[in-house]
Amino acid sequence: MKAMVCTQYGSPDVLELREVAKPAPKAKELLVRIHAAAVTSGDIRVRTFNSPLLMWIPMRLVLGLTRPRNPILGVELAGVVEAVGKEVTRFKPGDRVFALTGMRFGGYAEYTCLREDSRVALQPDNVTHEDAAAILFGGTTALHFFRKGNLRGGHKVLIYGASGAVGTSAVQLAKHFGAEVTAVCSAAGAELVKSLGAERWIDYTREDFTERPERYDIIFDAVGKLPKSKSLRALAPGGSYLTVDGQGIAKERQEDVLLLKELTEQGRIRAVIDRRYTLKDIPEAHRYVESGRKKGNVIVTI
Repeated sequence: MKAMVCTQYGSPDVLELREVAKPAPKAKELLVRIHAAAVTSGDIRVRTFNSPLLMWIPMRLVLGLTRPRNPILGVELAGVVEAVGKEVTRFKPGDRVFALTGMRFGGYAEYTCLREDSRVALQPDNVTHEDAAAILFGGTTALHFFRKGNLRGGHKVLIYGASGAVGTSAVQLAKHFGAEVTAVCSAAGAELVKSLGAERWIDYTREDFTERPERYDIIFDAVGKLPKSKSLRALAPGGSYLTVDGQGIAKERQEDVLLLKELTEQGRIRAVIDRRYTLKDIPEAHRYVESGRKKGNVIVTI
């Protein structure tokens, strides 16, 4: 089968399209024919090995010393079950599924094997494979941090980087839970975030939100570029500053996968896709994601 392989840590040029062996499912695994995968910030961090200095050695031991131990990146995918192991009971061949693969990666390929008890579920019944591959990474990340911030209905929530993959999910989920949402992004994403439910929009290139009189119960930095020291003066008493950078890896929970499936089927949230690439063009997709200009998700069709 064809797969995009990360040959070492470095620039997008280290990604090479290769022929590799097609996997076979073990007793508790399902073999999935992948139709779409997302290029996420997590993939970029692994490829570039963007790790804090204190975590450099531990992360190299976990990920691999000179290249990723699992060199086929891609943590979010959607496709069709082709075969199942003899002990699998929840899925059958022909099922349309979407999944997060975690540290196993594997999305940048024509096939992968997933454990039945991993973060995998039947796709929402009202979306394409591409849409299904653009729901879970941003959605589970936003849910994780909102849980940390004890998000409640009526809260005033500011989302910094609201037009990205995590940000667009955060805007929709905060609205679903009854929050009042202020979205911070450039003018290019203004109409998008408003269409997703943001009551207010602030252009960070023209205005510093911390100089406004408004105070927020939650400030969520969805791109890891907003210093805590700057945010504190815009927090309400008892408010929470949350960021995807430096507060740990978002925990992926099966109940969150199922919630996102349900909300998608109900039309309460939707996938946001900026660009689509083919498998052979994944290096270019990585360059675009690294540019910081994307709105929503970047998807690879396979």
